[in-house]
Amino acid sequence: MFMRMIYDEKLAQAAYLIGCQKTGEAVIIDPERDVDRYIKIAQENELRIVATAETHIHADFVSGSRELAEEIGAHVYVSDEGDADWKYGWLDQKVGGGSYKHTLLHDGDSFHVGNIELKVIHTPGHTPEHIVFLITDHGSGATEPIAMASGDFVFVGDLGRPDLLESAAGIAGMMEPSARRLYATTKKLDDIPDFVQIWPAHGAGSACGKALGAVPMSTVGYERRFNPALLAATSEQSFVDFILEGQPEPPLYFANMKRDNKIGPRVLGGLPKPPKMSAFDLRALDTKKVALVDTRPWEAFRAGHVPGSMSFPLINNFNTNVGSMVRDTDDIYLVIAPDRLEDAIRDLIRIGLDRVKGWVDASEIEQFDDSGHGLVCVAEVNAQEASVMIDDGDVQVLDVRRMTEFACGHMPGAINIAHTRLASRLGEIPENTRLLINCHSGVRSAMSAAYLQRLGFQVVNLEGGHLAWQQLSPRA
Repeated sequence: MFMRMIYDEKLAQAAYLIGCQKTGEAVIIDPERDVDRYIKIAQENELRIVATAETHIHADFVSGSRELAEEIGAHVYVSDEGDADWKYGWLDQKVGGGSYKHTLLHDGDSFHVGNIELKVIHTPGHTPEHIVFLITDHGSGATEPIAMASGDFVFVGDLGRPDLLESAAGIAGMMEPSARRLYATTKKLDDIPDFVQIWPAHGAGSACGKALGAVPMSTVGYERRFNPALLAATSEQSFVDFILEGQPEPPLYFANMKRDNKIGPRVLGGLPKPPKMSAFDLRALDTKKVALVDTRPWEAFRAGHVPGSMSFPLINNFNTNVGSMVRDTDDIYLVIAPDRLEDAIRDLIRIGLDRVKGWVDASEIEQFDDSGHGLVCVAEVNAQEASVMIDDGDVQVLDVRRMTEFACGHMPGAINIAHTRLASRLGEIPENTRLLINCHSGVRSAMSAAYLQRLGFQVVNLEGGHLAWQQLSPRA
């Protein structure tokens, strides 16, 4: 048996390419949308992807199953568990007409790819239709599974959060019932041997849990002994209390991912190839109507950027940050170094931001500036200067950290809105007031400041964030 984890560091997402080396057939579990890399890895290992399988309707990225079904005719295996609201709606909508080759799966079903068996266990809680796959390599003579592709059910050190249907998708009243459903689902682990490996869909940094470990894989036995969420399952209520407490605010784009993956992602047929533009071309853009995404480091952006542009440096959370402040209906233009363009486009399409219309070489941005068009700055102050502004009543502090961070200490009079939810809570931000924006170290606040300045708010970023403030005032 061949197995390769293909990991997206920015979304902390893992897909699994599993192949039978005797027959040359392979399946990809939980693929992202830019499927060319999976096909390439399979070919490099003398395998042919014949199937794609999903553990559930994902909220944090656009699935690549439809893309694979279109491009190479992969057979689609997806859950048919859950009620009518949790059924895949695109299986009979092949581009050009007809249906994709597909199989709807239920608890206890199994299918084979070559000599590899994948057995289905229904594991509701994270979502109603969620399933996992027990994987057995019959080609090696095995009679018991080597691993469980656990999706968003079991992570290393955590379980998939059950609150997203309410906190991200907006389905009121689902949080606690989902947590109780997940508690019941944990009992299904009792029938799985300790030696079975756990191949989770996410690792540390994912917003699909609150305490995911940085180790990529584990075993059922280890998690049974040391996973805090499983250890909290001494009773249903203690489990519910534990699993719902302290979950981070989900990025705003999560609701769109649920919708798109349910009704069917748009088929791309390859990576978008937006045209190169000059800095002069930017003068024709209405940055109130399009999203001009500047990927330069914050210091360069702060010192001078096109009016109305937003600051999203190409750091690990690039997808999450852009997806929280840019809508999937926006036309997107990039200010970017040419050698980072493809990576950025992959990052954007993975969260459904397909409308990339053009790009400008970041090294040429100063050419925008002339007698009729000027680059603008974002105000920034250090902690000492911020202290004076607060004492003088000149600013309203806006803290864009997570609620759990805010609860551990914050600046006087601060309003707390996580940067991932800012776009949905603009009505809570006072107008006609200068905003002093802070986060932990100044990264999230910088992006938030640029976003709010684009919308017309008066902003000042706190350099160094709450860390700098604490050094100034240790008791804060």
